[in-house]
Amino acid sequence: MARRTVEIDLNRVEGDLEIQVDLEDDVIVDARCIGTLYRGFEQILIGRAPRDALVITPRVCGICGTAHLYATVRALERIGGIRPPRHATHIRDLCLMAENLQSDLRQTFLFFTPDFCHPSYAGHPLADDAARSFAPFQGDVARGCLETSRKVLRIVAIFGGQWPHSSYMVPGGVTLPANAGRLLDARYLVAETRAWLERSVLGDNLDTWLALDSGPAFFEWLESSAAHRDAGLGLLCRFSRSIGLQSLGRGTPHLISFGMRPDPVDGGGFPAGFYDGDADRVEPLDQMRINEHVSHSWFMPYPGGRHPWSGETIPDHMSGQGRYTWAKAPRYGDKVAQTGPLAELRIGAEPLITDLLAAEGDNTWLRQFARLRRAAWTVRAMAEELDALQRCMDEPHFVDPGIQDWPDGEGCGLVEAARGALGHWLRIGNGVIQGYQIVTPTAWNASPRDSAGQPGHWERSLIGLRLEDPEDPVQIGHVIRSHDPCLVCTVHFIGRSRKTYPCV
Repeated sequence: MARRTVEIDLNRVEGDLEIQVDLEDDVIVDARCIGTLYRGFEQILIGRAPRDALVITPRVCGICGTAHLYATVRALERIGGIRPPRHATHIRDLCLMAENLQSDLRQTFLFFTPDFCHPSYAGHPLADDAARSFAPFQGDVARGCLETSRKVLRIVAIFGGQWPHSSYMVPGGVTLPANAGRLLDARYLVAETRAWLERSVLGDNLDTWLALDSGPAFFEWLESSAAHRDAGLGLLCRFSRSIGLQSLGRGTPHLISFGMRPDPVDGGGFPAGFYDGDADRVEPLDQMRINEHVSHSWFMPYPGGRHPWSGETIPDHMSGQGRYTWAKAPRYGDKVAQTGPLAELRIGAEPLITDLLAAEGDNTWLRQFARLRRAAWTVRAMAEELDALQRCMDEPHFVDPGIQDWPDGEGCGLVEAARGALGHWLRIGNGVIQGYQIVTPTAWNASPRDSAGQPGHWERSLIGLRLEDPEDPVQIGHVIRSHDPCLVCTVHFIGRSRKTYPCV
């Protein structure tokens, strides 16, 4: 049985990724996720004043700048023993939700569903419907998504002055308070987003849809009305399941989430935690169990895994055998974990996602479905956040911490970004940054093998996949895109650039 290797080059916006798979009779028997870009933000930050991180880290990503800023400010506040006022916390959480929501919508209807317009599906019974809804820049849902996601991002500009690369969160609060005008503008944008979701994506009232609490209830709802079936969500589900995406892309059963609303002051949201898929059990998150391996990465080697406070990001591109990526391998204890909306909602015991995961396991369709489920919850949570913000609008939005020289210490900032669990770990010594480590959501999902030889989540999710056309492997695109990949922004197929050669 001949074995050959196929390399598929991927890129989009910031960051580059190559998927390398070994095939036997067109079945993937091994896979390697190769991050081909070294950016070195952790090294850039060493030796700088702590507050410099507030300007530098939002530029890690052109899509998730709010999440990186939030993680940075939380790490600094922990070192300084600073508790921001709730006025500031509501603004921070609202803006993070707006950023995550725009990403969830764009990823679904601008990156994932356009694959349903692939030439290989030209004879599919739903091909014409998919083209009318999802064709890039032409489909009704795709064009509506562009307009709606642009609107919801204005919320970040209202309170932060600009997006991306905002710097309105500072230790002790935010730079601009809420007022009646800003609240009114934000409420309008949330209402417009909800109206589009109900009209074009759900084909139903948002509250009605969120009340569905089991797989059978959802599928009954889906078939109960033409409006449900033909809207964006219904078409996505019917097309996905007709081509078997509910049976593709199963990776690690373990899930990690840092929780919706990083610092909820009035309750609500989904908690942080770790889901042990082997035991079907959710555990409270212990960030000290997080560690990073570099045995298969192009970094200066060290044995085993290191907690990020002890971690290093020193490039070492030429040394060692078996190294194949600029990505590290994060682990929770010794477990490979995946992150994203599916993890967030399962750890938060969201009933529909919990039931579907138990019935079918993690899969390509369910990961994408969970992203739209989270989007609906986010719209509701944003309206609740605005209500809470209005109740404390007369309270301070900033409390001066009075810190001129930062104390020595360690802090971490954990937030749930659009793609999942994002963590910043910071060490300060002698008034400057001594160490800074960033673990992105895609680092969890696209990790290489670790010191024990365990493949990363994406690698595991591809093994066993049969490619219908190895020269144009659209199935790999479905699996990888269902995670909303980003190295360190977003990764996307750029065409047919690939190499094939025999394994040696």
